[in-house]
Amino acid sequence: MQLHNFNSGPSILPKEVLDQAAAAIHNFNNTGLSILEIGHRTTHFVDVVTEAQQIIKRLMGLGDDYEVLFLQGGATMQFMQVPMNLLDENGLAAICDNGVWGNKAVKEAKLFGPVAVVSDSTDQKHTYINKQLDLPKGTTYLHITTNNTVEGTQWHQYPQTSSLLIGDMSSDIFCRPTAFHQFDLIYAGAQKNMGAAGVTIVVVKKEILGKTNRPIPAILDYKKHIEAGSLLNTPPVFSIYVSLLTLRWIEAQGGLIEMGKRNNEKAALIYDTIDQLPAFYCPIAKEDRSIMNAVFFLTDPTREAAFLDLCKKEGMIGVKGYRTVGGIRVSMYNALPLSSVQTFCDLMKSFT
Repeated sequence: MQLHNFNSGPSILPKEVLDQAAAAIHNFNNTGLSILEIGHRTTHFVDVVTEAQQIIKRLMGLGDDYEVLFLQGGATMQFMQVPMNLLDENGLAAICDNGVWGNKAVKEAKLFGPVAVVSDSTDQKHTYINKQLDLPKGTTYLHITTNNTVEGTQWHQYPQTSSLLIGDMSSDIFCRPTAFHQFDLIYAGAQKNMGAAGVTIVVVKKEILGKTNRPIPAILDYKKHIEAGSLLNTPPVFSIYVSLLTLRWIEAQGGLIEMGKRNNEKAALIYDTIDQLPAFYCPIAKEDRSIMNAVFFLTDPTREAAFLDLCKKEGMIGVKGYRTVGGIRVSMYNALPLSSVQTFCDLMKSFT
């Protein structure tokens, strides 16, 4: 039976990437060593880091005023690392709370300074994004979660602000052409559109760093990581290598224009199917629906268990909604083929 991987993360990877990564476990670049064994300060691995950084900048259209870092701790670490590096006693963090991850960012930032929640969609269970932002005087930065994996909403246009703009792009980075230059710092866990779990990508405008008086532990200081070329400590070598392979795949497929075309086609198919079938409904505001994570429900909730059982029987992996939301979630990251979405839609039609 063919499996269709709709996991929200770690998520589906291209077969080519899996094959190349598997080969490198046995023999990396004909060195006779496994990628799991090579020294992280050897030229073999430094070349991996350098190429991955170059591709990220090409895809983002960014210049040398930005630095690309490969860190650990996931996006969760960035919830505290961003304010630790950017927020001082005279500043304020403006944060959009449009779901689980934005709410976590609020809680962590409060450990380092004052926080203003400038977008809050809890009044409608995070089924929309409040885009009417009123930033308080003295705001240092505005933080947004560009795609809300749990709730199924996504920013399709980013807010204009005179403050620094910070983006948690963990679940939609490289899913389409994006105005990356609007952001002063972007971070993303790699395990959705950019590789395997274990590495976090941070892209930061260098000029915004070093402005606080706070002492920062070296391992949490972006400047120290820049100086060390992402080799301040032993990095997650294999995860970074898989990210490089995935980045190469994105470019070879046609870059972000092609990714956007494919992802929009998949999203249109699933949402059109949901909207046409009386047995299902999507409560997300149409203008805010995510092209990465479609979150929806059965009109008759007593049939949900039966539908999930059918999905399991037919090889649909990872479609149960997040534990705090429930329902169904279909994640459609870059490597997911349109055929999997079509097969899932056919299953939905047969269930009705």
